[in-house]
Amino acid sequence: MTINARIAPQPWMTASETRAVFDALAAGGADARFVGGCVRDAWLGRKVKDIDIATHAPPERVMELLKAAGIGAIPTGIDHGTITAVVGKAHYEITTLRRDVETFGRHARVEFTDDWREDAARRDLTMNALSCTLDGCVYDPFGGLADMAAGRVRFVGEPRERIEEDVLRLLRFFRFHAHYGRGAPDAAALAACAEMAPRLPTLSGERVRGELSRLLAAPDPASAWDLMIRLGVMAHLLPDAVRTARLDGLVRLEHDLDEPPEAVCRFAAVLDTDRAGALAVAQTLRLSNADRDRLAALTEPPISVAPSDGPVKRRQALYRLGDAGLYRDLVLLAAVDAPGPMALDAVKAALATAEDLPSLVLPIAGRDLLAMGMPRGPAVGALLKQVEAWWIAEDFRPGRDECLAEAKRRLDKPSPAPGEGARVAGG
Repeated sequence: MTINARIAPQPWMTASETRAVFDALAAGGADARFVGGCVRDAWLGRKVKDIDIATHAPPERVMELLKAAGIGAIPTGIDHGTITAVVGKAHYEITTLRRDVETFGRHARVEFTDDWREDAARRDLTMNALSCTLDGCVYDPFGGLADMAAGRVRFVGEPRERIEEDVLRLLRFFRFHAHYGRGAPDAAALAACAEMAPRLPTLSGERVRGELSRLLAAPDPASAWDLMIRLGVMAHLLPDAVRTARLDGLVRLEHDLDEPPEAVCRFAAVLDTDRAGALAVAQTLRLSNADRDRLAALTEPPISVAPSDGPVKRRQALYRLGDAGLYRDLVLLAAVDAPGPMALDAVKAALATAEDLPSLVLPIAGRDLLAMGMPRGPAVGALLKQVEAWWIAEDFRPGRDECLAEAKRRLDKPSPAPGEGARVAGG
């Protein structure tokens, strides 16, 4: 295979831990290269996250060579040829070169090989089929470098065949287009995606959630999401996820405010449904209980939150929600939904209110009322609610001593309970 380019030495390539792994493999005559995402992102000048290595040595031999060099070796996927090398805190997945004998969904029956092109042909996209030696020589068997230069996301070989091997590749295409694509998407890929979209419901909710969450984390997810809607792809997954203009508005607002993206909030932004519909989406995506409840609350908020509210009303909303993250997301969505332009300063002020949450805890608890001589029973909770309502009306300013004094005053002269639930110090 011909060397197509060269990557200048990168810190992750020259690190002592990386060299130790390559030296261990080379000591046994095993040829090794970096593969996949680390090569792609290094070429594009992006941050490299995971370091994957391929070698022609079989997995049992890889285990032997690593152990002989004093390197930790974990058989994380030895049946499929993958060993994890552990050097200090660094982890490297080392996979033996493979060729597919038979494919069925996510899994495939494979044989090990020493042919680098055969292994690269198993990859989904051309930009993921690159390999690179320790000294930076890049091998590009399917034109991935040219595709990256053009901002073109393209399948290796025939798009329909790649998707038939694993339907998740359909979603991966759109995810990679959102992160790496520019201009018009590859026409052959779009045709295959549209044709194969009815198979998407066969995927697990966890796999779908993973791909869509990564897509939503892109700098401009709305255009890729809109493309999936127009092709009929989303109709087979989340038919209510159609508010791409709202998603785009949220992404732009997050950028202007330098707020990090949050997947559940972005899911909520694109949904056009009610609480029941949001719960159905949560079930489809197999969200955690916490994320399920959050999505439902963002889709059908329990209370009104708006950046245009005054500081007192904002603190009251924050207190009633009891969740700074949920409050933050509701503020952002309310700003996006505002009928006219929303001043960034107003949104920033509303978001800053979330910092008040630790101090918004009623300074007294039921045990304090018992210490005053109140008998146990419903009257304790009723009086606590009265004090809480007074404390909220005072904009949460009274401290413990003042709250105790107010409780004693009300204990001496009872008044009707307002029926507001309290969040109190110490439970």
